[in-house]
Amino acid sequence: MLETLIQGLLLGGLYCLFALGLSLMFGVMRLTNTAQGDFIVLAAFGAIALASLVAAHPSLVALALLPIAFAAGYALQRWVLNGTLGKDPLPSLVVTFGLSIVIQNALLEVFSADPRSLESGGLATQSLALPGGFAVGVLPLLIFGAALACTFALQQLFERTALGRAFRAVSDDREIAELMGLDARKVYALATAIAFVVIALAGVFQAMRTTVSPSDGPLLLLFAFEAVIIGGMGSFWGTFVGAMVLGLTQQIGFRLDPGWGIWFGHLVFLAVLVVRPQGLFPKTRG
Repeated sequence: MLETLIQGLLLGGLYCLFALGLSLMFGVMRLTNTAQGDFIVLAAFGAIALASLVAAHPSLVALALLPIAFAAGYALQRWVLNGTLGKDPLPSLVVTFGLSIVIQNALLEVFSADPRSLESGGLATQSLALPGGFAVGVLPLLIFGAALACTFALQQLFERTALGRAFRAVSDDREIAELMGLDARKVYALATAIAFVVIALAGVFQAMRTTVSPSDGPLLLLFAFEAVIIGGMGSFWGTFVGAMVLGLTQQIGFRLDPGWGIWFGHLVFLAVLVVRPQGLFPKTRG
């Protein structure tokens, strides 16, 4: 059982990376990005394609991909998604759903339906021995560390920087923030750009951890959405905790029966919706 709990926490680290971008975009813009999973898959295939071109270590591929993701997120929000924002959430849902379909079909045309993976440079097979005869993989530990670092960095960004104050201001009242001199469109674009950096990181780790295919996006979106809802919309540490809860319950389910893991996670998600629909930590505090 101790090994199951450890593996569940490590799996939760990956789910946290899936969910942080979703939490950031909703927290700042009240925008639910239904293409979140497909953007992760797109980043994964981008990393695979880049690695095949330059034959570099995955860490270098990730470093090269992150600024591309930042620019893509900024451009997408500035010239596509900003026009969908408002009191009615339907336009943004429709546009991001359309982007999801476009991404899936574009990846099928370019890469076919065959699953692919990113060479991890041996990280996927390395492990660390723990007391008691347990061993944990180096790659899952790196993913967990990255999730913890990203959560901490986003929380500090919101609490202690001028950009974070701008994020909170446009989130609370866009009109008043603009009267005070903030350019809400630029602030939104920066928020999406940062979210896309985390999305790209999640895509790289997902491609290193397992195989990816163009149709994986909806399942990754489901995991991200469940982690955010369990933790609380707009709360980064809540998202982290929600991802840990989801990973733990899935691993316990897998331990009981290989077919029960995903189902157990869904049950916990539904239980949180019934008992505490606002999530465990419903608001990022500043």
